[in-house]
Amino acid sequence: MPFAFYDRLSPRDKAIYRASDAVSSLALPAAAALQPAVSELRDALLQQERRRVEQAASRLAAGLTEALRVPPVLLTVLAVRPSSSWGELHGLYTRTARRPPQIQLWMRTAHHKRVVAFRTFLRTLLHEVGHHLDYELLRLGDSFHTEGFFRRESSLFKQLVPEPGDARPA
Repeated sequence: MPFAFYDRLSPRDKAIYRASDAVSSLALPAAAALQPAVSELRDALLQQERRRVEQAASRLAAGLTEALRVPPVLLTVLAVRPSSSWGELHGLYTRTARRPPQIQLWMRTAHHKRVVAFRTFLRTLLHEVGHHLDYELLRLGDSFHTEGFFRRESSLFKQLVPEPGDARPA
């Protein structure tokens, strides 16, 4: 636990942080049913077609939220990642009281403007969906980057893209 950060949290936020950290995986019902969307996303990235990438990523996000029985999230794929002295922004999850939650993803790196690798793009998508799941599935009052959060992201990834020879369906 990053103690300097954790120590600055309010008692309420510390409780949320601990609750998030305690959940290390999410079971994805019928992960195999999402395989066509995963393959479509891979193909769209290879073709470097932003509109197709957005459509495939949106279908995958819709499939994830439907399978996990949470409200949908709007998804937009933009071209080149924003960057600054702090680095590059890969994805962004936003929620406001008046609009549906939204995920923005960028499909090209800031410096070289290359299309992001499939696994990196998918992990970014799952990361941003993970924030949505923190609020809607786990009912957390906030979404912190806890160890549990990153483990949940990895658990979804492994269910969608299992290692060769893994017995789980993909």
